[in-house]
Amino acid sequence: MNTKRWLRGNVAVGLGALVAASTVWIVGGGTATAQRAVPQELAAANAAALVHAVADARAGTAQYVTNLGLAKQNGYRIITKMIPNMGYHFMNPNITGFDATRPPILVYEHNGSAWQLGAVEWVFTEKPAVAPIPGATYGAFGAGCHYADGTYVPAAAQSSCPTKAPGSGAKFGFWHPNLVTLHLWVWAPNPSGIFSGTNPLANAFNAG
Repeated sequence: MNTKRWLRGNVAVGLGALVAASTVWIVGGGTATAQRAVPQELAAANAAALVHAVADARAGTAQYVTNLGLAKQNGYRIITKMIPNMGYHFMNPNITGFDATRPPILVYEHNGSAWQLGAVEWVFTEKPAVAPIPGATYGAFGAGCHYADGTYVPAAAQSSCPTKAPGSGAKFGFWHPNLVTLHLWVWAPNPSGIFSGTNPLANAFNAG
């Protein structure tokens, strides 16, 4: 079975409403239909591109959905502990650029001894001139220091980073400037939207 084709078919069912919403107001004939045809076609093309991106992201990360251990073996390392209504972030520093099948950051929910992948993420030093996924919306993450145990300390410059993580003494990992973030909730429903940085349903895991 072609995994990506199967995923695209199933994702399309869930996202089909995007196309439907764009076509429902194209009624009547004559000039009105002609004027609205182009926006409708663009909306349909964008929806199709989103379906492909979600399918590609799911195909590329399916092996990690409930297997954080494998993600770690393949280079993902913790960079934040639980961020409320979001999750724990694990990053593979060897992945650069935008590839829907290879997101550099995996966002997990933790419940007891179980880990469940919820979202994937990309970060940029500035907002992309062209959205890598049509319709994408962005979030922001402040400059700061990251440590080996997932501790994050806000800091405007690396020189302000403590040598070790406050409280735990974990080894310093890296610092980054202010970032633009792009989340894609491909493994968990999100009432706030597939691109939203936070997810109200993740509230149940905030204590994890």
